[in-house]
Amino acid sequence: MKTRSVLIIDDEPLMRLSMLDALKAVGYEVREASTGTEGIKKTKDQQFDLVITDLRLPGSDGLQVVQACKEVSPRTEVIVITAHGSVDSAVQAMKLGAHDYITKPFSMDELLLIVDRATTVIALRQENEELRQELEGKFSFEGIVGKNDRMREVLKKIKLVSATNATVLIIGESGTGKEIVANAIHRNSPRRDHALIKVSCAALPETLLEAELFGHEKGAFTGALKQRRGRFELAHKGTLFLDEIGEISPVVQIKLLRVIQERQFERVGGNETIESDIRLVCATQKDLRREVEEGRFREDLFYRLNVVPVILPPLRERKEDILMLAEHLLEACARRINHRIKGFTQQAREVLLRYSYPGNVRELENTIERAVTLAQNRDEIQVWDLCGHSGCPFVGGTWQEGCGFCQEGLSGQKGRAVQGGTLAEARERFEREYIIDVLNRAGWSKTMASRLLGMSRKALWEKCKRFQISTPRDSDEEIG
Repeated sequence: MKTRSVLIIDDEPLMRLSMLDALKAVGYEVREASTGTEGIKKTKDQQFDLVITDLRLPGSDGLQVVQACKEVSPRTEVIVITAHGSVDSAVQAMKLGAHDYITKPFSMDELLLIVDRATTVIALRQENEELRQELEGKFSFEGIVGKNDRMREVLKKIKLVSATNATVLIIGESGTGKEIVANAIHRNSPRRDHALIKVSCAALPETLLEAELFGHEKGAFTGALKQRRGRFELAHKGTLFLDEIGEISPVVQIKLLRVIQERQFERVGGNETIESDIRLVCATQKDLRREVEEGRFREDLFYRLNVVPVILPPLRERKEDILMLAEHLLEACARRINHRIKGFTQQAREVLLRYSYPGNVRELENTIERAVTLAQNRDEIQVWDLCGHSGCPFVGGTWQEGCGFCQEGLSGQKGRAVQGGTLAEARERFEREYIIDVLNRAGWSKTMASRLLGMSRKALWEKCKRFQISTPRDSDEEIG
């Protein structure tokens, strides 16, 4: 924990010394001044976490000290010492920005308690600032990774639209990062200091979604035991993110259209009209134009939502971003579990590039997290860390059916291993080719190859015999 710095300003030597000893004894770094003028000079020379000042001082008084401290360093907390007759002045000091005051006479325990409260406030404020900086880093435009041309256009559009209040419709497959884009838009918007409220429209039935969005009055329906504010109300002055907007029912569509048009709504079961000042960001994986054509989505609502469309390409269409994303996710995941990993082996990188990622960035993120977890005793991610299937050929078993990395990544492309014959024969061909590849990379050392394959040397010898793989070192290596 950081040592907090304290400046004591008091013209009474005994009082000053007593406070200095008490604060030093519990670990504070303490400096002192005997006049207000000297104290103000020291606050200009050094930034203190906390200043403790008497109100009545030679030179500048305590009120001037408070004012000067706040001008030089607004984050410095000030505690004022006052006699009973000058409590009004102490209150005036608090209006100038002082944290608290303590009346004479007081015990050192009482002083330490007030100081502890002040430093707790300082610590919480610093923690909040650090968290905010972390969030801004995560959701800033730089935090959205992508060098693909389409992604660059997306980033350019996000940057432009963030500075406005325009309604945004984010379109993309599941897992493409629609919520991250919504976060980035809000964090870089004029409404960043207000709430970002999120609603998953697909997660709630029509009746509950209506109450969730607009709130309800007590007794509006069974179970409505008290009044509840809805998400539109909670997002006032901020941003409302409606995920999976294509799932809302026709009834909710009508009410949503009215709110967008009139900027007003009523709670369920209520008559009070409530003003709505929100920035609306929506997301969907559906083709809303087709939904309109087929009568499932209101055309007028679609045009209200589709003011600025942001279309996120699937990961399979931005291959040049895959390794950049994988390395970014690897660094974040490794840091989270405090495990140092250099990166990916060349073969793992090739597999990452070959796979089609039906689950998009979310699937890649889950894959990297699994790989980091499985590779905690290694400094590089191997192919079998990415796969994670117990039956993967890279860990010595049979080829796992349904494993995307096995079928797409390891074979280079779907069906390449299938050159005719039965599925069992195709598996055997793949297994034989891979064993030969590993033996080549291991310099035909069965000991090293068996380690890479995750099987015993005896099991490898039996595989070689079965697949008629003759190795240059068969004569000088015993089978154990």
